[in-house]
Amino acid sequence: MIGDVSAAAAAREANSRCYDDGRATLAYVDDPYHAARRRLIGAALLAAVGDPATGDGPGAPAGALLELGPGARSVFDGLPRLRRPTVVADLSWSALAQAPAGRHHPVQLDVTRPLPLADRSVAGVVAAELIEHLYHPGALLAEIARVLRPGGALVLSTPNLATLQDRFRFLFGRSPRQVDPMHRYLHLHIRPFTAQMLRRMLRAAGFVEVSIRSNYVGVHLGRDRWLQSRLLARLFPGLGGSLVASARRPWGDGG
Repeated sequence: MIGDVSAAAAAREANSRCYDDGRATLAYVDDPYHAARRRLIGAALLAAVGDPATGDGPGAPAGALLELGPGARSVFDGLPRLRRPTVVADLSWSALAQAPAGRHHPVQLDVTRPLPLADRSVAGVVAAELIEHLYHPGALLAEIARVLRPGGALVLSTPNLATLQDRFRFLFGRSPRQVDPMHRYLHLHIRPFTAQMLRRMLRAAGFVEVSIRSNYVGVHLGRDRWLQSRLLARLFPGLGGSLVASARRPWGDGG
């Protein structure tokens, strides 16, 4: 147990060094690959909690929306003005300070510890590119389920361990990119997921209506060149680069 705590603390420190000043996030969010992923997250969130142009969707619970680990750029920033309070929560106050002032309520917290929120207090949670950095992602999913209101939505994204490209790599004895300990930032990814494992984790945490989307199915052509397809990602999300999952806390769940 002591070793596990020490390893988790070391992982938290390594992530802090990489992401503390917000520059790492700002360096990739506008890349077309990540921009497509963030659009999918936004679309899934609006489908779950309602479009601000028309008000709340049918049956969407009232309440605030929370994003965990946004760094310096929240997914909420890419959406129309939401008719709900929005809270952005990150380990790094320096990264949060770079976000547009006055649009969201910033909170500093550590997602490896219990969330400092009351039971059934928020209507929706976004966690983009976060759970792969945690030793115990199931503990975070349980906490998210706790703070969501019945019918509340979770939308998260995480890199896919079993992309089409990496299935070929593994077939020929090469490691998938997500478990490369020498990659400049992928070495911080502790728990890589496939689409099947992500569904299992969400259902084990008590979520229902689980669906998986993806941004691109891609094949590396060498020298930073990729052949990418959005159509294949829609048809076969389990082969895509990023997995975007949406799920809901069951209605009538008073636990």
